Amino acid sequence: MSIDLYGLSRVVAEQGVLPQRARRLDPSLPCREAELLIDVESLNIDAASFKQIKEEVGGAPARIAERIQDIVRERGKMQNPVTGSGGMLIGRVKEIGPRHPARETLKPGDRIATLVSLTLTPLVIEEILAVHPEIDRVDIRGHALLFASGIYARLPEDMPETLALAALDVCGAPALVARHVRPGMTVAVLGAGKSGALCLAQARRGLEGKGRLLALDISEKALAALSGIGLCDEALRVDATQGVDVMGAVSRATGGELCDLVVNCASVGNTEMASILSVKNGGTVIFFSMATSFTAAALGAEGVGKDVTMLVGNGYVPGHADLTLKLLRAEPALRKLFETRYV
Repeated sequence: MSIDLYGLSRVVAEQGVLPQRARRLDPSLPCREAELLIDVESLNIDAASFKQIKEEVGGAPARIAERIQDIVRERGKMQNPVTGSGGMLIGRVKEIGPRHPARETLKPGDRIATLVSLTLTPLVIEEILAVHPEIDRVDIRGHALLFASGIYARLPEDMPETLALAALDVCGAPALVARHVRPGMTVAVLGAGKSGALCLAQARRGLEGKGRLLALDISEKALAALSGIGLCDEALRVDATQGVDVMGAVSRATGGELCDLVVNCASVGNTEMASILSVKNGGTVIFFSMATSFTAAALGAEGVGKDVTMLVGNGYVPGHADLTLKLLRAEPALRKLFETRYV
């Protein structure tokens, strides 16, 4: 008898639809034979999703908590109906189904972070204990279920769990950058948040001292923090929704050459053209922003006649968790930045 690898049995009333696409999941107990039951402690909400919720309800923590609870109550998972994105969680293993592949490697009580999106994770929130708007996190009491196909990481013992969660939340980004950066490139990273900082740090390693590294963001404070620890050669304060202006700034910074690689980590929408216009013909854009519109990117590149390879970062690259945690260990200034801003 085959196991329910992808959690299809948790989809409510939509035959053949995978959990991420489903309108609603069944998060009820008991834990099934190929599932992992987790006592959840914190949700790290995707930056684009948290920003949208905060703007929708006016920013008050109590109203943010109420909106998150409403979404989870309605959908059986944390999937923002506007952005479509979710986030990830941290918690403690409570029960391991007899046919779950982690049966021999995990035990009840182990602390883990899930590395699959909350948009496909059955979730029940019994109570929201605290809201941390400055780091897109909520502390809760509740449970979640991880399918046999769901990836996770044990929390490391050599760093605070909140630090590990902040990094693991976006660990797919620097891992994919590692595949594409080569010495001699000009690389731009759009967005100076968690994923942007990690991508810059990984790109700097990949350039091996040969090439140029640009950081772009609307926040002078965020750019100053990145520049202050040497994560970029030049910081450009730009509004990423203004594609032509961004292209002008990047052109001036590169002597008209533009970039070989642009990595979009912005947490707002309408930034597709800033990325496309800033890359050379034949260059590559990696979109990690959950606010990215495929339509805007595809038609936008066509409309300006730009021959560019566009990649969607799916959040999973083999070894991405280890790579990101090693990056924090190897870069004390980067780790301190994370501890200051996200812990």
